[in-house]
Amino acid sequence: MQKLNILIVTALLLVGCNNFDEDININPNVPSQASGTQLIANAMLSLSGLSSSPQGEFMSQYLSETQYVNASLYPQSSTSFYWLYQGPLMNLQTVLNSADKLSGTEGPVANQLAVAKILKAYYVWHATDRWGDVPMSDALRGADNFTPKYDIQESIYTSLFTLLDEASSAIVPGSVSNDIIYNGDMTKWSKLANTLKMLMALRLSEVNPNLGKEKFAAAVQAGVMTSNSGNLVFKHLADANNQNYWFSQLNQGREWWAISSTLMDKMKPVGDPRLMVYGNANRTDGEYTGLVFGETVNIDTEKYALLGDAITAQDAPVYLVTYAQVLFAQAEAAKLGWIAGGDATAEEKYNMAISASMNQWGADTSELDEFMMQPEIAYNPAKAIEQIATQRWVHLFMHGYEGWAEYRRTGYPNNMVAPGGAEVPKRQIYIETEQFNNTANYNEAVQRQFGGSESLYGNVWWDVN
Repeated sequence: MQKLNILIVTALLLVGCNNFDEDININPNVPSQASGTQLIANAMLSLSGLSSSPQGEFMSQYLSETQYVNASLYPQSSTSFYWLYQGPLMNLQTVLNSADKLSGTEGPVANQLAVAKILKAYYVWHATDRWGDVPMSDALRGADNFTPKYDIQESIYTSLFTLLDEASSAIVPGSVSNDIIYNGDMTKWSKLANTLKMLMALRLSEVNPNLGKEKFAAAVQAGVMTSNSGNLVFKHLADANNQNYWFSQLNQGREWWAISSTLMDKMKPVGDPRLMVYGNANRTDGEYTGLVFGETVNIDTEKYALLGDAITAQDAPVYLVTYAQVLFAQAEAAKLGWIAGGDATAEEKYNMAISASMNQWGADTSELDEFMMQPEIAYNPAKAIEQIATQRWVHLFMHGYEGWAEYRRTGYPNNMVAPGGAEVPKRQIYIETEQFNNTANYNEAVQRQFGGSESLYGNVWWDVN
């Protein structure tokens, strides 16, 4: 279905200059323009790009580079957000701007708009947490405005909370067509919207805990994910047209990434069964050996654990928003006093989160009870936040940008390294083109946030520690 959507969405007709030409040139089997759900489906096809990136894995230190190590060592270079605006966000905004033109034959218009809003919120949230202030209110106007202002991140969060609330409240009975994520199940879309709101609320734990607590409670009350079946997952196909990024790389013989010792040191000592999914044992002695992040000398890929078969399969899925994240968030919220139950609830949710993570990844759970009883893993009220944050980070493997965001917020895991003195970045640098094509707004944003000089180490709004 995904290949079909690509063909449909990108198809354009050449029309003649008179009625006769129009009649003979129109193909009745191909629409003259994309419908609402086709545009939404095209936006969905970009979801894998939020996770399939070595850069994100380096930010979280899940993987260590084996070939071009310097590329992973946090060079002071820019990263483009243009693809987000020119691709999925423009598709979604086109839908939102065309409410009166959407066809109810593809599902209730209200539901089409709701899905578009939920996806827009997710993409913008991803962008602002990577770069800081980004264009939003002035963006996506096409030729009407090529130089949008940068919205303050705090106001972006406010707008996204509103957008998600609007989407949830607008959903009506009935499914939508061309839904390659939930197959038109609007109950799952509603729970995704509330889950996103809950995770965004937790991001405010240090900068505005009162607002975070309020939004968190409202999201839980509205109804969040309750099982792995509700996960936001991008499903690749066993087909070259829509295959897993990591498969395409390894299929070309590129053994460029090994499991980092940063991750290995949190998993191997406790016999974490997810490790056998995340990586393959090395080919030298069959051991799980991690490669120090930033190591540049005598790297022999035979000696290190490389990406696991389940991760590099052609049709391996991309896990984006998951039930385990919901449970980890609830465990932390209980410990913070945001929801009732204190340590009892925190421990329950923490244990459930690890179990849900194991099941999601297809790990061997035959000895899960023994794993959970280990001193490093068993819930300890005195170090609960560290345990919750660390296990969440382990769970978020291969969703590097999200793992990096949680690390910036919590400071865990506590064993990140600084190769060559380069600490883990706090953000990404705006694409250099903005300095020339959107000069005034770029300069204003950089001055407002970083005193006029941006780098990888300027804190985003919610990162106050």
